[in-house]
Amino acid sequence: MTCAIEKAAVLDGAHLMQISWNEGGESLYPAVWLRDNCQCPDCYLHSAKARKLLMEALDVNIGIKGLTFDRKKVCITWPNEHYSEFEADWLKKRCFSQQAREKLQRELFLPERQYWGAELQLPTLDFEDVLKNDEHAYKWLSSLKKIGIVRLTGASDKRGQILKLGKRIGFLYLTFYGHTWQVQDKIDANNVAYTTGKLSFHTDYPALHHPPGVQFLHCIKQTVTGGDSEIVDGFNVCRKLKEKNPRAFQILSSTFVDFTDIGVDYCDFSVQSKHKIIELDDKGQVVRINFNNATRDTAFDVAVESVQPFYAALREFVDLMNCKESKFTFKMNPGDVITFDNWRLLHGRRSYEAGTEISRHLEGAYADWDVVMSRLRILRQSIQNRN
Repeated sequence: MTCAIEKAAVLDGAHLMQISWNEGGESLYPAVWLRDNCQCPDCYLHSAKARKLLMEALDVNIGIKGLTFDRKKVCITWPNEHYSEFEADWLKKRCFSQQAREKLQRELFLPERQYWGAELQLPTLDFEDVLKNDEHAYKWLSSLKKIGIVRLTGASDKRGQILKLGKRIGFLYLTFYGHTWQVQDKIDANNVAYTTGKLSFHTDYPALHHPPGVQFLHCIKQTVTGGDSEIVDGFNVCRKLKEKNPRAFQILSSTFVDFTDIGVDYCDFSVQSKHKIIELDDKGQVVRINFNNATRDTAFDVAVESVQPFYAALREFVDLMNCKESKFTFKMNPGDVITFDNWRLLHGRRSYEAGTEISRHLEGAYADWDVVMSRLRILRQSIQNRN
C-alpha cells in the first residue's frame, strides 16, 4: 500500500485533521485520537508494539497547535510542544470512513463464511505438508475459518500426531479431559463420547463459559461397520431456522440454558455454565452455537410458562440439523485428522458394535480461536512478505 498526501488541514477549531489524498478522497482524524496514538518513543514502545501513553496523561479536549506535511507524512505540534509524526500509509489504513473501517476489520478478523449442507466438498490437505509448508498451513487455517472444517490425511496411526498440530499453531487448549484425550469405548465412561452409542449433533464443552473454539480429531483405529461421522453447518441451520420460524430462533437466541459436567479425568471437576444455544453479536449475527444435549443440565432457570415453548423451539432446531439436506456424513480412516470450528459446526457419530477389543480409537484435542487466528495472521503476513 503506497499512497500520497495531497493536502492536510486543521478543522473544527483544531479538533480535527483532514487529509486529501492524491488519488482522490478525504479522511478525517480527531485530534484526541492522533495524540493518543502518537508513535514517538515516549508514547509508544516499538519493541512491544504497545502504547506507553497513559490515559491519565491524555487531554481528551486537545487541539492541534501546528501542522505540516509532505507527500509521505504529516507532522503535528501539540499545545505543550510535544511533536508527533504519522506516515501516510499508516493514516490511510486507519481512516474513519465506514468503507475503510470495514476493509480493515475484514483484514483483521477474516469474517467471510461459505455456508454448506449435504453437498459439502470436504476440504482436504496432506498432514505433513501442513506441518512443513507455510502455504499449505495458511490454506488449512484460512479454509478452517471460512468453511469450518478441513480434513488432513496421511498422519501416522499412532498417538501424538495432534500434538504436532498444536505446535504448528502455537499450543493446544487444556481442559479437564487433558491436553489430548482418547475417544474409545471405556468401562464406566465419564463422557458419552467414550461409549459405542450414537452421538447426536452437538458442540463440545458448552459446560465451560468459554468453550473451545477449534477441535482436532485424529483417527487411529476405525471400526469396519458403523462409527460414521456426521457434521452440520450450525450457522447455516440457524439461517434456515430464522427464515422458517423466527419465534423459535428468538427463543433459542435469548434463553439462557444451564450446562453441567461433573467427574474425574485430568483432575476432578465440577463445571457449570449458562449459555444461549444460539449466541448473537451486537449486530444480530450468529457467532457461536452452544448445544450438547448430554450435558444440558436438569436445572433450568426459566419461568414455568417458558419451558414448553423452549423445548418446541429446540426440537425444531434439532430436526433442521437432522434433515438430509443439512448434514454431511463421512467415515474417517486411520491417519485422517479432522479439524473443525466447534463454535459453528455440530458433530455426531453413528453407533457401532462393541467387541472384546477396542475397535475404534480417535485422539482428540482443542485449540482456542485466538491461537488459531494469531497463526493465520502470521502465516498470511509471511507469505505476503515473500511474494
